[in-house]
Amino acid sequence: MAELSNAPVPSPEQLVDIYRRMIRIERNDDAIRKTIRLGRLQMPYYSARGQEVIPSTLSSLLTDDDKICTIYRGIHDMVAKDMPLRPLWAEIAGRVDGTCKGKGGPMHLTHPETGVMVTTGIVGSSMPIANGLGWAALLDGSKQVTIAYFGDGASNIGAFHESLNLASLWKLPVLFVCQNNGFAEHTRYENGTSVDFIAKRAAGYGMPGFTVDGNDPWAMFAAAQVAIERARAGEGPTLLECKTFRFLGHVFGDDDKYMTKEEKAAAMADDPLPKFRARLIAEGHATEEQLAALQADIEAEVADAQEFGLASAFPSTDELRRDVFAEEIAA
Repeated sequence: MAELSNAPVPSPEQLVDIYRRMIRIERNDDAIRKTIRLGRLQMPYYSARGQEVIPSTLSSLLTDDDKICTIYRGIHDMVAKDMPLRPLWAEIAGRVDGTCKGKGGPMHLTHPETGVMVTTGIVGSSMPIANGLGWAALLDGSKQVTIAYFGDGASNIGAFHESLNLASLWKLPVLFVCQNNGFAEHTRYENGTSVDFIAKRAAGYGMPGFTVDGNDPWAMFAAAQVAIERARAGEGPTLLECKTFRFLGHVFGDDDKYMTKEEKAAAMADDPLPKFRARLIAEGHATEEQLAALQADIEAEVADAQEFGLASAFPSTDELRRDVFAEEIAA
């Protein structure tokens, strides 16, 4: 694995922005889980609680023109990219004001205006789609960067290897970001992956690979800025393996017996969100009052989005026949 030197350091403003995105993820996730428990949302939900640092730090370095492709455990990636919460909530509630008119649900959200291009339920498929967007950016001559988010299990899928090979061959402006939370659905990392670090696989495709502490905003910032600048300069892709831990089971409601009680308790005790907040205050980057006001604003935003989404109408039966074919052919 390559090693970073002269690592970039985030400014106080950038650190507070990363925290804003993290708390936006956490507050939104908490509201979704509570609403499911109340029976007001009926949907599968893949919480990413514990993984907030990764997309928050990356998104702080992206523009609206930059793209992300994410997976079914990807609502945190979208929220970090500043996707509006009103259409997000309407979509997960299956309502017509959602980003896909209520017909996509939580596993198929999209919002091109903020660069959220696709959410996919197929393991590993964010990567070839990201390559397509990267190829389009090259054809357009833009400086646009695309992020392909995926989990550690997807690094064992053929699409991972095909995508890394093609991206390196064509020097595509794509970042392959593995949010390695230690579990591929219900399978422990060591029971399904042949290498100790996924980043080592980058060498086989002629691209830089870094293993980063995905719970450390400073480490994430340093690795992400180097990779993004490299992509914008036309130097090609990077593989970032971001080590983290998800606090909940694979899907909301499972009993997570594949995790030991000790490792789960240790991870939750080391929650990066309160640690980051405490450090921001201790180092003088923000005051308690500023961060409390920031959280209050976000809680109001989430509450407004929840109310909007659940008040939106369900799609009409006519919508079932729309957005299916460019031109419908009668049977």
